[in-house]
Amino acid sequence: MSSASSSAPAPLTGNMLWAAALVLAAANFMVVLDTTIANVSVPNIAGGLAVSSSQGTYVITSYAVAEAITVPLTGWLAARLGTVRLFVGSMLLFGLFSVLCGLAGSLETLVLFRVLQGLAGGPLMPMSQTLLLRIFPKEKAGAAIGLWSMTTLIAPIMGPILGGTLCDQASWPWIFFINTPIALGCGYLGWKLLKRYESKTEKLRIDTVGLALLMVWVASLQLMLDKGKELDWFASPLIVALAIAALIGFAAFMIWELTEANPIVNLRVFRHRGYWASVLTISLAFGSFFGATVLTPQWLQGYMGYTATQAGYATAMSGILAVMVAPLAAQLSTRVDPRRLVFCGVMWLGCVTLYRSFSSTDMGFWQVALPLLFQGLGMPFFFVPLTGLAMASVEPEEMASAAGLMSFMRTLSGAFATSLVTTSWDDKASYNHAELVGMLDSGGGALRALTDSGLSSATAYGVMEQTLQGQSIMLATNQIFWLSGLSFVIAACAIWLAPKPGRVADTSQAH
Repeated sequence: MSSASSSAPAPLTGNMLWAAALVLAAANFMVVLDTTIANVSVPNIAGGLAVSSSQGTYVITSYAVAEAITVPLTGWLAARLGTVRLFVGSMLLFGLFSVLCGLAGSLETLVLFRVLQGLAGGPLMPMSQTLLLRIFPKEKAGAAIGLWSMTTLIAPIMGPILGGTLCDQASWPWIFFINTPIALGCGYLGWKLLKRYESKTEKLRIDTVGLALLMVWVASLQLMLDKGKELDWFASPLIVALAIAALIGFAAFMIWELTEANPIVNLRVFRHRGYWASVLTISLAFGSFFGATVLTPQWLQGYMGYTATQAGYATAMSGILAVMVAPLAAQLSTRVDPRRLVFCGVMWLGCVTLYRSFSSTDMGFWQVALPLLFQGLGMPFFFVPLTGLAMASVEPEEMASAAGLMSFMRTLSGAFATSLVTTSWDDKASYNHAELVGMLDSGGGALRALTDSGLSSATAYGVMEQTLQGQSIMLATNQIFWLSGLSFVIAACAIWLAPKPGRVADTSQAH
């Protein structure tokens, strides 16, 4: 075993302390930002690379899956490399792969670099939080976590706005290029300010079999979901092969991890009822939330005439009230049964999403944006107390593993939901189109009215087809919102499977 430092480091004070805090917060902000900045950019990316919008969502899912796979490795990487080296190295690699994403000339190369970007970004969230708690004295730890949490809430708001503005005013590669100066600056300053806090390193054995099985079943399932519609699902031998690989890989992964002495994912934490109920709730609710969040800008830009900037402003509305009520949610989560807060928060998200399932094609900006604005009221009452409930359900020595697994499941559910939503949206639109064709202008009156107004028959048919397509998409969008709202309701009820916690958890290990 080797040690990076044999004595306690001299603590940072004053401006140096807050400069280090800002570097760590900026790193967290950048990684969270990249989970949402591409959402409003998908139509622009798809157009620029000459692919469909459903294929364009691979840019989102590939990043999310890669990031999810890296999270369970963070503890092992930190022990092998040191927390500061891991943080700085991840930052620099994140910046490098961001540049390569912007330079990508095809969807295949862009997805490859997004995977590498996600792998580099995975350790940054937990490492930024860990280092914040290490450099701040205990009496100021609350302020440090408050700063870190604020970036986690603000970044999803800024992502759609920044992504939309950059796409409209410059071009889509700039949503990736913008990361580079931040990554280089944070990497350089992070090393200068934090190297005194480098942790001891040790040679730990990694569960290579568990890691390989994890990558096999997750990648196979994600590829199956992403390519299913394009290849006509189980009529394709490739989709069948991916499904079998995912099924066998998952079964082998479960058996191996439950019998391995030092598993890469500690599945034994699922023996706690409160923990698995919390993970079930966050997986259902976050999947519903993220799927609807990805769908909204595609619908607004593709069929409602919004620019990327306008879609970004509408989507970002959901974060404004979330930031404002987050401190209240944090206070109440230590005084009130967290199950009640989670139930109310998730049920509120469900009700707003069900309300959105009555949207129409003649809605104005504020009719789209106001429900999203009020949706933000439920978000902190979902995330904050649910994390506390999950951590209070496991043993203290299991918290790091439990937090990593919860983050893994949350990120994975978002990636899977994105694929399912975009595929279902296209399928439902095609079905609705076929249904509406039989009901459209059966008497020919609408066609005669259009031709009598001076339009040629071909133009009249084109106008009717455009209207038909718009209504088919609108119906499909409402159907997806309805299913997402129903999933929220199920998730809200699932939290009551958890017992009332007997203690308040220290959630500093959560990320």
